[in-house]
Amino acid sequence: MKIIKNFFIKVIRLYQMLISPWIGNNCRYIPTCSNYMILSLKKWNLIKALFLSVGRIIKCNPWGSSVYDSKKSI
Repeated sequence: MKIIKNFFIKVIRLYQMLISPWIGNNCRYIPTCSNYMILSLKKWNLIKALFLSVGRIIKCNPWGSSVYDSKKSI
């Protein structure tokens, strides 16, 4: 499982370096969804980390709240 977690973290880091700069700084959450996923992968097992991260990404939409969600921690 640790190998799979490390793979996901490397893919997210690659996304942060290559794709995220082109999209721009539009995130309404602190930490950003990609950083949130890395933190959850480090703290929880793979299934729970994916569940938390997907839930966070689903909430990040144009119809979602427009405030920073800094109080929700992992």
